[in-house]
Amino acid sequence: MTPRARPMTPEDRREALVDATIPLLHQHGRGVTTKLIADAAGVAEGTIFRVFESKDELVDAALDHAFDDTPFLAGLRDIDPDQSLRDIVRAIVELFQDRYRGIFGLMTAVGMAAPPRDRQNLRPGLEEAVRIMTDLIAPHAAELAVPVEEFVHITRLLTFSGSHPHVCAGRTLTAEEIVTTVLDGLHRKDS
Repeated sequence: MTPRARPMTPEDRREALVDATIPLLHQHGRGVTTKLIADAAGVAEGTIFRVFESKDELVDAALDHAFDDTPFLAGLRDIDPDQSLRDIVRAIVELFQDRYRGIFGLMTAVGMAAPPRDRQNLRPGLEEAVRIMTDLIAPHAAELAVPVEEFVHITRLLTFSGSHPHVCAGRTLTAEEIVTTVLDGLHRKDS
């Protein structure tokens, strides 16, 4: 006889439903059905309503979770500071691009013009990200033509604008294009 799986706590169930909802929101927007969510989470449709009052409450919880910058900041903290400047910048840019693309795609899919109301103060997370980036880049200050703080600012802005399909008219930049631009410039070396 196969042992029964451990029953999920309401918090585990809530987390599983939120995790299952995010990719479905990317695909279906707010038109996602509770049946699709339940199927993706591997639960009965009625289970959703034991944890959430409504589909809208579940969608709001999923959006709130998607906007949480804790995993992104942890990723920045996990960058190996002993790498070359180019590798550090590439790792930073790739993390920012993943974050931006996920958020931009989700906002577009669900018809949002701005982050959820309780996530509109993005400053604390941004300040922490800038501090981490500055700490990673600072040991390489002698390799830069501008102060570290300016380099971080330009890299972040180029990554944001080059990763947002509406800002760059659908011609997004690759991580390598951004890294090459901020580290090598765009002028020809033979001129």
